[in-house]
Amino acid sequence: MGGWDAYNVTEDADLGFRLARFGYRSTTFASTTFEEAPARFGGWLRQRSRWMKGWMQTWSVHMRRPRQLWKDAGAKGFLTLNAIIGGNVLTALTFPILMIDMALRSLEGAGGGFAAGAVTPLHLTTIAAGFVSTIVVGLMGLARRGQLRQGWILALTPIYWACLSIAAWRALYQLLSEPYRWEKTEHGLSPQIRSAATSQGTASHHMAARRRQRYR
Repeated sequence: MGGWDAYNVTEDADLGFRLARFGYRSTTFASTTFEEAPARFGGWLRQRSRWMKGWMQTWSVHMRRPRQLWKDAGAKGFLTLNAIIGGNVLTALTFPILMIDMALRSLEGAGGGFAAGAVTPLHLTTIAAGFVSTIVVGLMGLARRGQLRQGWILALTPIYWACLSIAAWRALYQLLSEPYRWEKTEHGLSPQIRSAATSQGTASHHMAARRRQRYR
């Protein structure tokens, strides 16, 4: 399928669309991932910035020849690239602009502007629908894991979206200034992860000691 793109900082996204262009189909299955989420905002921001930058790279590469992409991946693949990859990036970039404009127009009480006029209800409905759908999906996931008691955190979704916008604009700057810089995600910072690692290390030490004693 053309090898591994060493210059794309989200190589899995690029590879997924190349699989689609070669006629393969990706599926999901019920599983559990024990990957540790970033424990600090700085680590989270670097991770999300890398993801956003990689999505920009992926979109740019596959949209170089739109007709060929349509031919290879079909209408579904074409729309998926633009809705999921391009749409997520574009939404994150424009979200703060739209919110600031709407806030200014609300303070002014009248006047033209991007968010003013007949389309204002549409903008408000779109943002509200995005918030609600994000919260509903989050609650569904928490319910399946028996973690609904953590559902209150979803009330911070607007703040989370603002943080995603910071990551997207940072990614855009990096795409222009240092497109191939890879900001790796820190791991092993969570107390649970450290505890598990310590337990595994202790267990391994005891097993090694028993082996040594057995073969003395």
